[in-house]
Amino acid sequence: MSSPRVYAIDGLVPVIDPSAYVHPSAVLIGDVIVGPGCYVGPCASLRGDFGRLILGRGANVQDTCVMHGFPGTDTVIEEDGHIGHGAVLHGCRIGRNALVGMNAVIMDNAVLGESSIVAACAFVKAGLEIPPRSLVAGVPAKIIRTLSEQEMAWKIEGTLTYQNLTRRSLATLVETTALAAVEPDRKRLELPGVLPLIELRRQSSGSA
Repeated sequence: MSSPRVYAIDGLVPVIDPSAYVHPSAVLIGDVIVGPGCYVGPCASLRGDFGRLILGRGANVQDTCVMHGFPGTDTVIEEDGHIGHGAVLHGCRIGRNALVGMNAVIMDNAVLGESSIVAACAFVKAGLEIPPRSLVAGVPAKIIRTLSEQEMAWKIEGTLTYQNLTRRSLATLVETTALAAVEPDRKRLELPGVLPLIELRRQSSGSA
């Protein structure tokens, strides 16, 4: 398996726990600390060339996400934090078990409380403090309501899926050469427990 693109700057070298998976196309620069069981997806950019970036145990930072911060700051994703495709985190803190949706932006000194969810494409202003278990959405982002137990269960399931992806990637993901044609009876990936959120909602409501 190829190694991720890791760069030292001013003598600071990124740290990746051996149980974490960082995709070879991800870029880690300087003061970056990736904790146990984390997943860092393709083309993620973790630039610790000004401030420190910290990923807590079991956190995931998905493809094309960006993490950065000003000098003297820490940009932190706490344990089981979940950062969706294309999100940008700048000098902020994502609380334990919180989720940031796809293409959302979280600005400097913002704090996302434990087990909160930021909706896709939201813009969280600098300095905004979001209480635990809040649903946040909009541009600029506003607190919509408290999350339900069912919504929290869905979030936890999604994060467990990415923690499993960490293990799958470490065990089986290899660089290869593309086939020139589709094989007869091409198999599909079998992940019976992984369902779209809209399907989970349908099942839980009992609708057809």
